[in-house]
Amino acid sequence: MKKLSLSLYLLIFAFIFPINAQTDKETINSIFENAVTDYTAYEQLRYLCKNIGPRLTGSPQAAAAVEYFFQELQNMGFDTVYLQETTVPNWIRGEKEVARIISSQFGTTEMHAAALGLSVETGIKGISAEIIEVKSFEELAKLGEKNVKGKIVFFNRPAFTTHYQTGAAYGGAVEQRTWGAVEAAKHGAIATIVRSVGTGKDFYPHTGVMRYKEGIPKIPAIAISTNDADILSQQLKAEPGLKVYIRTTCKQRADVKSYNVIAEIQGSENPNNYITVGGHLDSWDLGEGAHDDGTGVVQSIEVLRLFKELKIKPKNTIRAVLFMDEEIMQRGGASYAEQAKRNNEKHLFAIESDGGGTLPLGFSIDASDQILSKIQSWQDFFIPWGIYSIRKGGSGVDVDPLKGYSIALGGLIVNSQGYFDLHHAPNDVFEMVNQREMQLGAAGMAALIYLIDKNGLE
Repeated sequence: MKKLSLSLYLLIFAFIFPINAQTDKETINSIFENAVTDYTAYEQLRYLCKNIGPRLTGSPQAAAAVEYFFQELQNMGFDTVYLQETTVPNWIRGEKEVARIISSQFGTTEMHAAALGLSVETGIKGISAEIIEVKSFEELAKLGEKNVKGKIVFFNRPAFTTHYQTGAAYGGAVEQRTWGAVEAAKHGAIATIVRSVGTGKDFYPHTGVMRYKEGIPKIPAIAISTNDADILSQQLKAEPGLKVYIRTTCKQRADVKSYNVIAEIQGSENPNNYITVGGHLDSWDLGEGAHDDGTGVVQSIEVLRLFKELKIKPKNTIRAVLFMDEEIMQRGGASYAEQAKRNNEKHLFAIESDGGGTLPLGFSIDASDQILSKIQSWQDFFIPWGIYSIRKGGSGVDVDPLKGYSIALGGLIVNSQGYFDLHHAPNDVFEMVNQREMQLGAAGMAALIYLIDKNGLE
């Protein structure tokens, strides 16, 4: 047989490569087209929000969500569906919180309030004390014990909405919620009130987890709506020495058993190599947990449905994980990573959706520059569907423990401008989710996983 000339090799290569690229383009287009016309995930979200509702870790509703999706995933016919045990906190909110301003000038003003997760209770009689307003821990420290002891500290630093990235705005204010009670207790305060960490101006209180430190007294902590925070601040300026009454009945009970819910499509060539996509099943208990993180849950399932519906046979095992306990202690993500280590699993990639189900803009990739560059080389496949950004960045709380066991992590980037109006608040409900935007995010993750599975990252 005569040797092929170099020119003939080049001709063959030039002919084959466009066919492969065209095939990938057609497959990815079919992923997006199927996603935006299918309502399976949207109806799963409706059931989760309307029939099960809020899913606080350790609650009966969280257990109901586990059972619903365990059955649902089995009915969808995936290769493997199973539960992965974990242990989670069991904090209970109790009766509806009471928070009111007691003013000689303005009378009594009721505020919209929510106890922060893991907070101790005030007791059945509540607490009434003088209020003192600060905007930072440094300001609090300057006041010292002589000005703070026996009072309620009001942390009133707003999220800095001049940030385009609303996550940065949130990050600039959330320490007040997380550690405010510890810092206030150091100076003798008997309770804390925190301005809700949100970008909107409304009467919805935003809850969220707070922490205590050993050796420092545990004092009650509540959040009030941004509008109520403004009212309280205005009244306090007009009437120094103003008093506030708060009452909470929240309790911390013993940890309970719960589960991550996992479904898989087995790999045809490398079944022991894994690509993971996930969202968290638990939510706070004020709203329905639609955007945080019901959308991430059903988007993760949707990735598997798209592969199955379109008869895409992955080389590696594609795994959807519905994590439990992201909001409080992140034990579901930790348990998943521990199990991966114990089983000596090789994770090629893990991506999380936990920023809301709004319009997808891109992906953040936590990997080496070489891997990032390879993923960025696929950008043209996504541009027709409005996904323009693939950049270096973080992943998510639940997949982050896989660092060291996975060669790359990722996160879905979405339009977040309205997300922190809903985050941990009563208005995070099913009606706030747009089916098409949510499905575009699911399709984007499915397309990225398809390319990683086919081409590898190494």
